[in-house]
Amino acid sequence: MADYHISDIYQGGYSSLNPNYGPLFTGYRAPIESIGTATSPFTINILKEVADKIAPGQKNIEVSLGIFPDRAPIEAVPKQYLKEVNRLSKLTGVDISVHGPLTDASGVSRQGFNEQTREIAERKIMQAVEKGHELNPDGNIPVTFHSANELPGAVYRKIEEEGKKKEVKEMMYLINQESGQMVPVRRDIKYQPIPRGEKTGEILPVEKGVEYTVEKQLSAINTTEWDNALQQLIIPKEHADRIIQEVSPIIDQIMQKQERGLPMTEVERQAWSRFSNAHEQLRDIETHLSSLFGRGYEYGDERTKKYFKEIAEKFREDVLVKHPKAGIMIENQNPVIFSAAMQKLMENLRIDSLHGRHLQAPQVYKPAEEYALEMSKKTFGNVAWESYKKYGSKSPIINIENPPAGFGLSRAKDLADLAEGSRKKFVENAVRKGMSESEAKRWAEKLIGVTWDVGHINQLRQFGFSSEDIIKEAEKVGHLVKHVHLSDNFGMENVELPMGMGNVDLKKVMEALKKKGTDVDKIKKIAETGHWWQHMQTSPVGLTMEALGSPMLQC
Repeated sequence: MADYHISDIYQGGYSSLNPNYGPLFTGYRAPIESIGTATSPFTINILKEVADKIAPGQKNIEVSLGIFPDRAPIEAVPKQYLKEVNRLSKLTGVDISVHGPLTDASGVSRQGFNEQTREIAERKIMQAVEKGHELNPDGNIPVTFHSANELPGAVYRKIEEEGKKKEVKEMMYLINQESGQMVPVRRDIKYQPIPRGEKTGEILPVEKGVEYTVEKQLSAINTTEWDNALQQLIIPKEHADRIIQEVSPIIDQIMQKQERGLPMTEVERQAWSRFSNAHEQLRDIETHLSSLFGRGYEYGDERTKKYFKEIAEKFREDVLVKHPKAGIMIENQNPVIFSAAMQKLMENLRIDSLHGRHLQAPQVYKPAEEYALEMSKKTFGNVAWESYKKYGSKSPIINIENPPAGFGLSRAKDLADLAEGSRKKFVENAVRKGMSESEAKRWAEKLIGVTWDVGHINQLRQFGFSSEDIIKEAEKVGHLVKHVHLSDNFGMENVELPMGMGNVDLKKVMEALKKKGTDVDKIKKIAETGHWWQHMQTSPVGLTMEALGSPMLQC
């Protein structure tokens, strides 16, 4: 009997303490208290939605407040529902977060941009923050907003060149900063009789062509726009100069007659009329030239602004004279002198003069996303500050989310720049009102962050990006992430499957976020599976628990 041995009879199972979680398991384990799900974005009945989703025993629920304004507007949610959800969450110990309306914080849309649209967006975002506070007046409730909605994004693609893969920008939208209108530009190959390599200058075969990047086309558009505007002034000025030159021999004689009150001959009257018209034309050209100068100064970079100041000073020296009696500086009324000064100013504004000083043409056209980024920083920074003024230490946390890849401001760098720029705007507002800079920075970092949607960024795959590329995206934004949205897909469409049903590499994404400073175990991870609810009519809660390796499945 001494050699008798009983082997382990129970080999473990699906729900043991060290389980094999089945085919949905993503490899990433999350504590159950950090996992939640979102209410349907297609209804305003948030009270019923929250009650239904509490039933499976969830600890976190994200309330969708007017995500689709045309189907379930935020204004249609009764204030009593907000209070009842707050009571229900207290009773059950459930944490509530909010997803706000899909809107463009920048005021940019496919129709263009205007400041009034941005201000309306700012008020809508603030409204969602206020309603979020009503859902949880006692804490810093997370409220998520997309970085953009209608704003079209640049199209990137991974291509292979000389045995290496590189990222190229295939297309992007430009915005005319004066009109607010947008135009697309695309990467192109142009064929020329003598094409030359851009870097080496060597002559290439005709069939190879010359690559025109979107950045090169942006530069060409601004150069052409500036050159055309200047040319429109040069031609009429040459015409006016020619008339003044033709009649100038008798103008002094005519002016002497006028001083003595003597009548003019018919030839003199015609000459004086031509001279007066030409003089008025020069004045009109000066008005347009001043406007063009102002546009160039406004849309130039710092080096260009400095150059414009220098040539403005030279122009003032050429046209201003001291009034003999008043002693103040006035414009020289001699049209010949005035025209010569304008000619010199025009020459200094020409493209070849700018390029000769290594200056760009004024950037009237700008990448739409770059422009939207600056406007969105203003909006989110303002909202966060207004929220702080109203609620103080109980202010909601504003999290900016990456929309599906392909939309504007959907890349990690965009989100990082937007969050950090919004914090800077908050600090500017706070310091202006008397808060110390260190205190303002502390609150800005607490109240503004990022929601990282793992399904949205996975859609980069449709443009040829790999899983490794998508992990790198998470690394770029990890230090700012305060909230995570979970949905799975196959990289092509935003189908919002439960995790483990597509090809999102959740484990590596979460490891990348953790590596860059995000406490991924503690932050809320909300399953956004609206499409699954809509089409399958079954709860994704148990599936999400299984995919994230929670110790107990709850159905």
